[in-house]
Amino acid sequence: SVPFHSQQANQELTEVLNQLWHLDTNRLRPGTDYIINLQGRAGYVAQGSNYARDRATAPLFTYVNENKLKSIETYAHFISLLDNYEVSTGVSEKVTSEELKENRLFIDAIMETDVMKCAHKYLVKTGQSPSDTAQFKRQLYDIWFRLYHRDRSGGEDSCGFEHVFVGETKKGHEIMGLHNWVQFYLQEKHNHVDYKGYKARKNKDTPDEDDHVLNLQFSWKGLVKPVGGSFIGVSPEFEVALFTIIFLVSTEKMTSVVVKVDEYMLELVVYRHGRSIGTSYPKLLSSNNRDL
Repeated sequence: SVPFHSQQANQELTEVLNQLWHLDTNRLRPGTDYIINLQGRAGYVAQGSNYARDRATAPLFTYVNENKLKSIETYAHFISLLDNYEVSTGVSEKVTSEELKENRLFIDAIMETDVMKCAHKYLVKTGQSPSDTAQFKRQLYDIWFRLYHRDRSGGEDSCGFEHVFVGETKKGHEIMGLHNWVQFYLQEKHNHVDYKGYKARKNKDTPDEDDHVLNLQFSWKGLVKPVGGSFIGVSPEFEVALFTIIFLVSTEKMTSVVVKVDEYMLELVVYRHGRSIGTSYPKLLSSNNRDL
């Protein structure tokens, strides 16, 4: 299959992803359910350097309504999963039966949502997924939770969910993953994450505090991530649905598609690790009329 690299938005995917966007009733409302503080524009950081000038003295998240988060079933399960993963790659995951159960409960919970039902319907239509719900859940489990070796020297130390949503550190000198806003907020609250500023090419591309996709620079446990794309405020089921669809679009090691979701022109990038997700993230190209 041909890798998707054209800057033209992929029409078919744009259509289905906008359906998911409109169905995402668990998306939080900026300014109401949470408040962010973008502050300054982050500077250039060379890959592998651990120094970034801090253009943001305050946290990215000024406020998140945690009671609301915990009252929504998919977020509640999602947050309990975030606690289950060891950060260092190469440290074999000790997966307890309790944790395996939580993985399954999370999949059960997201499958109750219209977002995941719509994604499932689309994937059945395109021949990527079985129509039987139990079999589809097994496919989701393999894509997101099957453990694999990311570090050659160690045991089975990683899975797609951990990499994308939780974040990992590679041999203590590079941040991998951590593309999820809930995890970012929780890590920031515990003083593990230090937000350094937003990434944008020119001054006129200043993002807004109600934008649902941002390119961020931050440090985590002392390591710097020069730029990381993140959806902000969207539900866990929305991200799982979106990245599962992109993952199944092709069998390439890396798939990159350009889509326009709501007002955001995005590049969605997914790396595969066998039958599982290696990593996935959004890259904001432009928002409504602002070219980045």
